[in-house]
Amino acid sequence: MKLNHRQVEVFRAVMNTGNVTQAALALHTSQPTVSRELARLEQVLQMNLFDRVRGRLRPTAQALALLEEVQRSYLGLERIAAAAKSLREFTQGRLAIACLPALAHGLLPQATQLFMAAYPRVGVSITPQESPLLEEWLTEQRFDLGLCERIHAPAATTLSLLLEADEVCVLPDGHPLLARRVLRPKDFAGLPFVSFAPTDPYRQLVDALFEAQSVRRQLVLETASAASVCALVRQGLGLAIVNPLTALELAGTGLQIRPLSVSIPFAVTLVLPQLRPASPLRDAFVGSLREAAVALQSSLAALSKPPR
Repeated sequence: MKLNHRQVEVFRAVMNTGNVTQAALALHTSQPTVSRELARLEQVLQMNLFDRVRGRLRPTAQALALLEEVQRSYLGLERIAAAAKSLREFTQGRLAIACLPALAHGLLPQATQLFMAAYPRVGVSITPQESPLLEEWLTEQRFDLGLCERIHAPAATTLSLLLEADEVCVLPDGHPLLARRVLRPKDFAGLPFVSFAPTDPYRQLVDALFEAQSVRRQLVLETASAASVCALVRQGLGLAIVNPLTALELAGTGLQIRPLSVSIPFAVTLVLPQLRPASPLRDAFVGSLREAAVALQSSLAALSKPPR
């Protein structure tokens, strides 16, 4: 006798419902059939899965451990079923996009809004991921397109510039430096500063800038993402320099933006797979991305204009 899917299905139903009667109802079968399949399962596995106590089943430690494995396998099946359902529902197409987390809330929402206005029945899946795993996924041709900050194309892809701007300073409401329209490196001298992690390439650029200007800041806090940097600044814990997309998205009550007198370049690049069949909708989405990028650059340019 070999283990079969029906026995596993019965075992899962009994464990999830807690008794044979409810399991039989869930499986649209009879109680004797459920009891028989459980007995066969124990025989195949050569282990006792339930203790029979006063006519009720009590799972053993082995049954609880086995259930974890069974649930994992069913989760995999449910994910496949969900993917199939998604493919059925989006009959007019589906785009899979991978990007850095900062771009998932700083550029893609605007582009997706533009795209969905023209293609309301197309499915769009956005998966944020940090480097270098993002570039690995793009090389593996898992997505229709990707957005990153690299200047060199990952293997088996093509890369083009989508947006180019400068990093900006973020300040909390009421900070004295808000009186200035543009901030200079020396303005940060002696002030609390919120940094990225030491290994972050933008952290290294910012540190090199201040070192070259002989400006010493109070490096009081470090965190991993631009969104968390802005959250700390909003609480009045320091100043920071972040990418302009995140700054624009989060600016408002509690958080203000000022341009810098020196350039710390920030670029967004578009990555297209070379081996994955191109979706006919991909070019349309790229067009929406470029339109959103132009609008964002206009917003950034307005920051540097003096008030009338």
